Amino acid sequence: MASNINVRRDDDSSRQQQMVPKPGRSDWEPARVMRALLSWDPFREMSPSVFGHEQQLMTAFDVKDTPEAFVFQADVPGLQEKDIEVQLHGNRLTIRGKRESEQEKPGHTYYTYERSFGSFARSFTLPESADAEKCNASLTDGVLTVTVPKKAKEQPKTIAVNKGQNPQTPQSMKS
Repeated sequence: MASNINVRRDDDSSRQQQMVPKPGRSDWEPARVMRALLSWDPFREMSPSVFGHEQQLMTAFDVKDTPEAFVFQADVPGLQEKDIEVQLHGNRLTIRGKRESEQEKPGHTYYTYERSFGSFARSFTLPESADAEKCNASLTDGVLTVTVPKKAKEQPKTIAVNKGQNPQTPQSMKS
């Protein structure tokens, strides 16, 4: 019995055209073009057994600096809380995750493998204004959100000046 499933792949030239945005007057951003060019990995689709190491999962992060906190977000579809590890060591935030590949089952016909699997790890250096003690992470609908609140800004202390009174001198300051 023949299958009617067709698998269509774009050729390499159309892929490169998709990766590099066409410059327009309003959306020309050299940084975006460079990110697209630098993110291209010609060995990405090769089997991990060729190089003898586990395949890397490419996970992109959005990092926002809001008035209240630093917010890190990543799309991690198919991952559960047990598959993700968030560590904070000093001012270094490290986020790791792993998606297992689907095991082939006898009797099933596989036409293509296009979903990514493997592990990822990203590290971010936090500024001194980050309050590491109040960091939290949540996973909702395949979106990981790590929020690191900012420390409260130190307010200057006002010292009252009293008229006509000598301040008390502590014993340790008397000679």
